[in-house]
Amino acid sequence: MNPQVLIVDDDPVVRDLLCRFLQSNGYDASVLHDGTHLQRRLERERPSVVVLDIMMPNTDGLRALTALRAAGDDIPVIFVTARGTVADRIIGLSLGADDYLTKPFDPRELLARIQTVLRRRGPATTSAPEPRKRYRFGTFELDFATRTLSRDDTRVTLRDSEFALLKIFVNNPYKVLSRVLIHDLVHRDDLPFRDRSLDVPIWRLRRVIENDPSNPCYVQTVRGKGYVFVPDADPNGAPFAADTA
Repeated sequence: MNPQVLIVDDDPVVRDLLCRFLQSNGYDASVLHDGTHLQRRLERERPSVVVLDIMMPNTDGLRALTALRAAGDDIPVIFVTARGTVADRIIGLSLGADDYLTKPFDPRELLARIQTVLRRRGPATTSAPEPRKRYRFGTFELDFATRTLSRDDTRVTLRDSEFALLKIFVNNPYKVLSRVLIHDLVHRDDLPFRDRSLDVPIWRLRRVIENDPSNPCYVQTVRGKGYVFVPDADPNGAPFAADTA
């Protein structure tokens, strides 16, 4: 089954060019003229990745992505836009885009970005729903059946990849897990391990569950060894001391 790309752009020339190029490289491609009905479209059709323009009439790409992430939709999104300043890129990525490509661009670069995003996301098999007692840590409660996280009875937006990562930590409290082991548990496929490949997923998870992501208490770094999950950590206490014996 070929990967499917949904192209959301108000420029018909761009849509047609990208459709033909992607189809010639083994992808299925479909189009949407602006971001107004993106959520409704994704309810009927689940592409592998969305290529999303920013400057469009009615609903622009930033508003469309904000609505998706607020609804808890973790579908991969790559922005393609003429807005190429550093500030624009920071805004797009902070809203939850997986990548950001500035127009004009070579379609081959977009293809490479799509392949990289899909490899990076990978199949997170650990996020499959399962009948299991809810897990509590701090003010949080993790529901394995619905794959949701709540804090003080308020649902917290959690990407599928973040859920898969958190589930690994929950299954292994107080154990120091190496970066390689975490990578293998998340992906369980042939995606090669890269030394810095966990930086962004760990950072995103910490933004969700930590009061101060720069000084984490639940997901702590053990220098030279990996990470350790401390479910009963005191946000104001000392860091967990790993057994080095």
